[in-house]
Amino acid sequence: MPQLKTSVKDMVQAARARIEEIETPDLIAKVEDPDVVIVDLRDVRERQKLGYIPGSFHCPRGMLEFWVDPQSPYFKEVFGQDKKFVFHCASGWRSALSVALLQDMGFQAAHLREGFSTWADQGGPVEFPEKR
Repeated sequence: MPQLKTSVKDMVQAARARIEEIETPDLIAKVEDPDVVIVDLRDVRERQKLGYIPGSFHCPRGMLEFWVDPQSPYFKEVFGQDKKFVFHCASGWRSALSVALLQDMGFQAAHLREGFSTWADQGGPVEFPEKR
């Protein structure tokens, strides 16, 4: 087994120490706020199986930097808006690392601390894609 210089757990802990974290009940209260964009970083299969936050924008983790950067040919206009962006994944690890990276790029954002894993249990609305 390879010896890593830094574990992913340590990377997440370091990211969380320097980014804004939002608790689930606080984001539930902002689901319909037009000045908040909730961005789902999970894989499309996770969204299909477990559902998603209504109105959230799906941005696969692998495209994040490219979709956020206005100089990229893959830039998405949604990220050019003057709004509060809150990113989430399943448990808060991917989103913590993603928001730390975005912060390094100069893009201000927050993340859902516990991720989608506790969303429905805490009363958050969930939608499912239509079956094909």
